[in-house]
Amino acid sequence: MIAQEDVVITISHEGYIKRLTVSAYRRQGRGGRGVRGMETKETDFVEHLFIASTHDYILFFTTKGRCYWLKVHAIPQGGKLARGKNIANLLQVSAQEKITAFVPAKKFDDEHFIVMATRNGTIKKTVLSAFANPRKGGINAMDLPEDDEVIDVGVSDGTNEIILATRSGLACRFHEEHVRSMGRSAYGVRGVSLEEGDRVVGMVVVKRASTLLTVCENGHGKRSEIADYRLTNRGGKG
Repeated sequence: MIAQEDVVITISHEGYIKRLTVSAYRRQGRGGRGVRGMETKETDFVEHLFIASTHDYILFFTTKGRCYWLKVHAIPQGGKLARGKNIANLLQVSAQEKITAFVPAKKFDDEHFIVMATRNGTIKKTVLSAFANPRKGGINAMDLPEDDEVIDVGVSDGTNEIILATRSGLACRFHEEHVRSMGRSAYGVRGVSLEEGDRVVGMVVVKRASTLLTVCENGHGKRSEIADYRLTNRGGKG
């Protein structure tokens, strides 16, 4: 039996993942220089870093709407300078699909939901317990047409709001109660209506009163109150 402990999970932009014990990061005072947590190539950088238990799970979702399941203790442990291992080498991901999002999970219950958004504006909500027993080769999380792909995935508790942002700078905010829970084989429903040539580039599951940070392709960014975005029904133009 594997002893339970908290570890630091590091995932790079190019998909390299590793785990490292929390104790490897020494405690410092405010203003310290920090310690190097991963050695990366010039084209790569650390994109995600979070703490999880070795008994937790991570669900990986691909552009083709498939879900892969990995226990935290199965993630290779590396030193502070190690890059880790490419996620694609730990999962049986086909060459036609790319990992686009991941969700840490402690348990698979009926009180939480997986929320998925696609490039063409479709959104889907499925109870978390439906992902409790994926196969080694992955399971279908969402049925997609050939011209669409999953771009983001989040977790909700059934009472949250959702914001879908498009490439042209529009944002559609609606309550998730307008998205009914569906089975894994379902396609989903219209989340936002897109103008010709536009596409969804991001999704935020709003869990509390907060602000929204928006960053453009050329590096400009701004922070706005969530309340500044009008609450509408799903399927609006934003």
